[in-house]
Amino acid sequence: MTNEEFSTLGDNKKKDLETASKLELIKNLIFGENIQAYESEFELLKKDILSKKKQLEDLIEAVRTDLRMSIDDVSTDINIRITELEDKLESRFEDIEKDQIQKKELGDLLIELGEKIQKK
Repeated sequence: MTNEEFSTLGDNKKKDLETASKLELIKNLIFGENIQAYESEFELLKKDILSKKKQLEDLIEAVRTDLRMSIDDVSTDINIRITELEDKLESRFEDIEKDQIQKKELGDLLIELGEKIQKK
C-alpha cells in the first residue's frame, strides 16, 4: 500500500469514529439519560424471550416424545388385536371345515346305510 492509501484508510476510520460519536450524541439527545435503563430493560426482555423459547422448545420435545410413545403403544395394541382376530378367524374356518367334513361323513354314512337297507 502506498502512503496515500494508508492516509485514506486513516481518514475513513476517523470519519467512522466521528459518525459513531455523533450517533451517540443524537441518541443521548433523543432518549436522554434513560438510554441505559432502556438498554438494560431490552436486555432483560431479550433474556426472558430466550428463556421462554428454550422452555417452549423443551416442551415441544417432551410432547413429541410422548406422541411417539403413544403412537408406539397404539400400534402395538392394534397389532395384538389384529393377531387375536386372525386367530379367531382361523379357528372359525377350522370349525367350519370340520363341520363340512362331518356333514360329508354323515352323508356318506347315510348313503351306505341306505345301500345296506336296500340290499336286505
